[in-house]
Amino acid sequence: MDARQILERLGRENAAGRKEDSTVICAGQGASAWAGKVKNCVAYNVYGVSIIEIGLPGTIPVETGSEMQAVNLAESFLQQGNLAAGTYIVMQRVGDKNVFWAKP
Repeated sequence: MDARQILERLGRENAAGRKEDSTVICAGQGASAWAGKVKNCVAYNVYGVSIIEIGLPGTIPVETGSEMQAVNLAESFLQQGNLAAGTYIVMQRVGDKNVFWAKP
């Protein structure tokens, strides 16, 4: 079997008939997650965020890299988000999107 067929077999349909995808992680690997900080609200539940590097206890985390966009899954996709700038988050890559969960 080729890789595509294997991935298709890992998918399944739920009771509503929607296809669910499985995430396959190789041995020794893990899902990528990183710490970040909310910079601003771009639109709805999409925020401008920056990655942070956490240092020694008692020090303020340092922003690294350029700003990127991430979706807050704790907020409505249909209303303007109201998460405060400066909120620290844990982000993860899901498909082609960066996502996080933070209640305002």
